[in-house]
Amino acid sequence: MKIEIMGPGCPRCQTLESNVKEALEQLGIDAEVEKITEIGKIAARGVLSTPGLAIDGKILSTGKLLTVEELKTMLKQG
Repeated sequence: MKIEIMGPGCPRCQTLESNVKEALEQLGIDAEVEKITEIGKIAARGVLSTPGLAIDGKILSTGKLLTVEELKTMLKQG
């Protein structure tokens, strides 16, 4: 599983990364977590509001700071 967090590195983006790692740990899932900070690459993916989240290449959230519980639900489905 590959998880991409898209954002310029703002506090919300950093919190999302932390929440993703916490959710993965709680679920016992081993995944690659990649941060994409280049605005051009983020926009090219169609993310106009950060932070953005993609799992295995599919954009699942933009502009929202997801909680650990919300992320756990997404990861179980993904």
